[in-house]
Amino acid sequence: MITNLTRQTTVATDVEIARNLWQRTQGLLGREGLPQGRALIIPYCESIHMFFMKFPIDVIFCDRNHKVVGLCANIKPFCMSPIFFKASYAIELPAGSIASSHTQKGDALKCPPLP
Repeated sequence: MITNLTRQTTVATDVEIARNLWQRTQGLLGREGLPQGRALIIPYCESIHMFFMKFPIDVIFCDRNHKVVGLCANIKPFCMSPIFFKASYAIELPAGSIASSHTQKGDALKCPPLP
């Protein structure tokens, strides 16, 4: 589970972590969608690309202290996110998750332990 401690909201209830190079490279590629409540955490990630993706997503970028340092809402297929140099990991979520969790830059999140 990923919780926004600042807003007291749930960001995701079912969390997958890309633990190796293959999982990090694959990300959400090849999937038809991402159900509400799901998330993919990509460690060691300062930006993402949406090349060959089939659906838009929201992405939250956090530093090693789990503070939100960047947000990309409804990023579309074949686009790229900005680079967030302070980011330690990215959380890929269904489009609309940032708005529904009221997550903002500077918020503190609680995430599962990362590699």
